[in-house]
Amino acid sequence: MTNHDFLLHKYDNGLRLVVVPMKSTKTVTVLVLVGTGSRYETKDINGISHFLEHMMFKGTTKRPNAIDISRELDSIGAEYNAFTSKEYTGYYAKSSNENLELITDVVSDIFLNSKLDAEEIEREKGVITEEINMYLDDPPRHVGELFETLLYGDQPSGWNIAGEKEIIQKLTRNNFVNYFDSHYVAKDTIIAVAGNVDKEKVRDELIPKFFKGSRIGDKLDRFPISESQDKPEIIIKYKKTDQTHFILGVRAYDIFSPKKEAAQVLSVILGGGMSSRLFISVRERQGLAYYISSSLDLYTDHGYLGTQSGVNNGKAEKAIETVLKEYKNIKDNLVPEEEIKKAKEFIKGRLVISLEQSDDLASFYANQWLLKDETLTPEEKLSKIMAVTADEVQAVAKEIFKPEKLNLALIGPFEDKEKFEKLLEI
Repeated sequence: MTNHDFLLHKYDNGLRLVVVPMKSTKTVTVLVLVGTGSRYETKDINGISHFLEHMMFKGTTKRPNAIDISRELDSIGAEYNAFTSKEYTGYYAKSSNENLELITDVVSDIFLNSKLDAEEIEREKGVITEEINMYLDDPPRHVGELFETLLYGDQPSGWNIAGEKEIIQKLTRNNFVNYFDSHYVAKDTIIAVAGNVDKEKVRDELIPKFFKGSRIGDKLDRFPISESQDKPEIIIKYKKTDQTHFILGVRAYDIFSPKKEAAQVLSVILGGGMSSRLFISVRERQGLAYYISSSLDLYTDHGYLGTQSGVNNGKAEKAIETVLKEYKNIKDNLVPEEEIKKAKEFIKGRLVISLEQSDDLASFYANQWLLKDETLTPEEKLSKIMAVTADEVQAVAKEIFKPEKLNLALIGPFEDKEKFEKLLEI
């Protein structure tokens, strides 16, 4: 990994730019990251951030139809897509570096001039509805949404990013225009350009040329979160499945917490990779599951650590018991130094792999700047991981793995919560 000689710039209108030169690649990525997502929605428009993301590729004043946008990008073999999370929305195009101007033109056009055509909105409602149906039919994915609903309930952090089908049907063009104009503003937008580029030229010529006319407005605050828990909580969704899918987890930290690196190392020791404690105890030793992993999900003001698995319906209790035992073990006993070292190297290796391409690097820097107002290099991030001690890992485990803080979301052919509730009363 090499230090990136990246450039940061803030224009007079508040628009921010990060340029990450990569001499060893022939590609370039232009990413627009906007600081809005489903946590910025009210109940009556829940799902609009994600729906709007779909609409951005449906036509602009300059490129009136979806086909005009896709044909132009396809004609140069570009990769392009968009994504919505609870706290940000992104649009990007990636191409060979000689097409930098073209992809910047298209991405800026989408950001500035999307038509949000009323007929297209009505048509796309069917697409969004089918996307929601697809997620509901996908238990490994749906259980993640269920888990966040269990943790956060009826507030934006507990709602689905895609929204509810009934709300989607009621959205009007007016809703989209208002949301677009008030949330997609220069002050809350970061453009990231990564690849084989001249950073000064991008800053002084390219971005001023294509992003002039960015909307002026104040950054809006996300809705605050309310959290409280004093006993284990369970949510079960009855579904006739061949396999039980569950997430067992606990509330953890936010992205600003000084404990997050220790929590990350803890998560990897428990369920990162095929030599992790949970993989060995649940899959290798007992054959209870095909997949099992732990992950740390951190937001700007909350977060959680969860273990997810898919198991035989008759063995769900056994698998949950095993996960609880591993939680208790890592809380009660100091992790051996060798295992701490292995977890750190795992994180390092995954980070290196995840930053090989221009789109990865664009996201890496833009995300940090948008959510945390910082731009650490990969090396700086890793140095924090490498400084984590076994004592810090155990302290985090003791703090978060408390019986009254446990949460279980489960999808499977179960109507009785009682037997699972008993498992959590440890």
